[in-house]
Amino acid sequence: MFTRLLNVIRGWFGLAVSDLEKRNPEALLELEAENLRKQVGSYNQGLAAHAGLAERLMSQVRKLETEERELRARTTAHLRAGNKDAAGQHALRLQTVTRELEENRRQMAQAEETYRNLVKARDVAVSSARAKIEGLKGAINDMRMKKAMAEMNEMAAGMVGQIGGSGDTLNRLHEMVEEERTKAAGRARVARDSIDMTQIHVKEAEQQALADQALAEFAAAEGISLGGETAAPVANRSMGGTAAEPPLADSEKS
Repeated sequence: MFTRLLNVIRGWFGLAVSDLEKRNPEALLELEAENLRKQVGSYNQGLAAHAGLAERLMSQVRKLETEERELRARTTAHLRAGNKDAAGQHALRLQTVTRELEENRRQMAQAEETYRNLVKARDVAVSSARAKIEGLKGAINDMRMKKAMAEMNEMAAGMVGQIGGSGDTLNRLHEMVEEERTKAAGRARVARDSIDMTQIHVKEAEQQALADQALAEFAAAEGISLGGETAAPVANRSMGGTAAEPPLADSEKS
């Protein structure tokens, strides 16, 4: 039971990790790129060690070549001088050095070839990994762009449906507003038609007559002609007295 429970827990953690990886592919790709850099660093350390071995072999070959030339010269010199024993010892040492030199040269050639192959393998592996990483970056960007486009299209489709639904509401609202506006216009017309304009016209005529009368009195007092006629000035009453009465007609005299 405990093992089964552990398997279930591991399965949950696996699903959670997988979900996180799907949601954050950039982080996973960056982790792989970091791992690649670490692997290249470790590989370069081993390559440097191999290069050091090749350098030691090259140094050994140069040393043996120098010793071979010296032994060859000494052997020749002792042989010409008649020192056969010394010449024989030098010749024996020369054979040994020659064998060692050939072996070192062979090992150095192998080391150089191996070094070049290791460098080539590293470059090919790194180039392939970088190409995959760049391809994955492009694929991730394309995925993000397509997901964004899909979300925009889904949003646009939802907006179309919402706009269609809200259009019915707007139509109903327009009908209600139009109905209320028509009712208000009818009420205004009824109120306007119910106003009694007779009293207003009477008041207006009365005010106009009073104004004409006041104007006529003012014009008569000032001797101003209204309508082209010359009005006689009205005699003012004297202080404390009455105005002069008009003359009597002939019938009144008799």
